[in-house]
Amino acid sequence: MASGFFALLDDIAVLMDDVAAMTKITTKKTAGILGDDLAVNAEKASGFLSSREIPVLWAITKGSFLNKLIILPLAFLMSAFLPWSVIVVLVLGGLYLAYEGAEKIYEVFVPHKKTETVDLKKDYTEEELLDLEKTKIKSAIVTDFILSVEIVIIALGSVVNEPLTTQIIVVSIVALIATVGVYGIVAMIVRMDDLGLKLISKSNGSKGVLFAIGTFLVWALPKLIKSLSVIGTIALILVAGGIFVHNIEYFHHFLEQIPAIIRDFIVGLAVGAVCLIVVKAFKMIFFRKSLNH
Repeated sequence: MASGFFALLDDIAVLMDDVAAMTKITTKKTAGILGDDLAVNAEKASGFLSSREIPVLWAITKGSFLNKLIILPLAFLMSAFLPWSVIVVLVLGGLYLAYEGAEKIYEVFVPHKKTETVDLKKDYTEEELLDLEKTKIKSAIVTDFILSVEIVIIALGSVVNEPLTTQIIVVSIVALIATVGVYGIVAMIVRMDDLGLKLISKSNGSKGVLFAIGTFLVWALPKLIKSLSVIGTIALILVAGGIFVHNIEYFHHFLEQIPAIIRDFIVGLAVGAVCLIVVKAFKMIFFRKSLNH
């Protein structure tokens, strides 16, 4: 009886060691898309009145938890009964990531209409502000759902050959990190300017350490969000390229003589550019057909 109990403890210890090792590897593989998730949500959670930033972010966070509760069981069922489909979904997701990364680069050089911008100088009624919040929250949750699918599938793809128990534990931990970690950091980012203003108000005029730190925090917030956007775009392309290189035989032997990170970027950007051209062509054809009708 005692020996059986200790054997069980030993099995649990081995399982936890495997889970810890696999979680570390999987988190590294999803780090790129987590960076983009952070950049996207920091941008979507900003632009509100100071008193509404945290409530809005909390609403998005709850939506993100719900997304994970929907995605995780479906992913585990897919892994258990159709394991080959994990790679298919992974590659399809890579196409989306590559397209999104290429589109962001395209938008830098080609003027485009900005959406979801809240003009804080305009006199909105309370009802209008709530409607604007709901619209932006819904948009953020939809974006989170897409990114969550990719995070879960990339994580699952990393442990698809492991026992189902290990898959469930590892992928669930990564999903939890993706929500708690990302939105916790976003909360700190969007409150940077408020902390800066408080430090400035407590400083002695325009001198002193508090004033300098406060001024820096207020100045740094928009720069940080913009930097995260750039880093996130690069990360999207790298993650997509890595998916293609490791799961498509042709790309696996493509430009083997150059560093892997450069190869992943080239492959991701090239595939993303093709996807972008195809999507733009379809939109143009559809637009012309709608005009003719």
